[in-house]
Amino acid sequence: MSETKPVLIFGYGNLSRGDDALGPLLLEYLEENAQQVSRFVDILSDFQLQIEHALDLEHRGLVLFVDASVACTNAFDFTELAPARDDSYTTHAMNPAAVLDVYQNIKKQAPPPCFLLSIKGESFELGEGLSVAAARHLAAACTFVEKLLADLDVSVWRQYTNVKI
Repeated sequence: MSETKPVLIFGYGNLSRGDDALGPLLLEYLEENAQQVSRFVDILSDFQLQIEHALDLEHRGLVLFVDASVACTNAFDFTELAPARDDSYTTHAMNPAAVLDVYQNIKKQAPPPCFLLSIKGESFELGEGLSVAAARHLAAACTFVEKLLADLDVSVWRQYTNVKI
């Protein structure tokens, strides 16, 4: 088993549903272009967040969740997360704050600092490719994440929260 790296970047979404692919596509970009990934960063991709992903937070110094969103007013939003209970009837698909809450409950400790990068998407139909607008938003988000990876200090990351790009 490989050693756990201090930073986890977790992109989720469906590559077959248009702009829903933004999270996994950002990870592909990082694997091909970001030098910090190999030394300090683990990459994880899935279709959706599930209860088991709480264990992926263990032994991390920083976690970045990346997903597509229709709620962004700009190319992307970057926010710090806090644990929040998910009262839905299923744990089949969760939001990142609920994953943090599960971690806190099973490990009996606070989760590591976690952030959410929401990239604006517009079209999520099955079988569609990435929209032109989402491709522009993805490019901006990739540049932003490279800036984050240049300084893996949580206080630096916090300076970027709630900045609208």
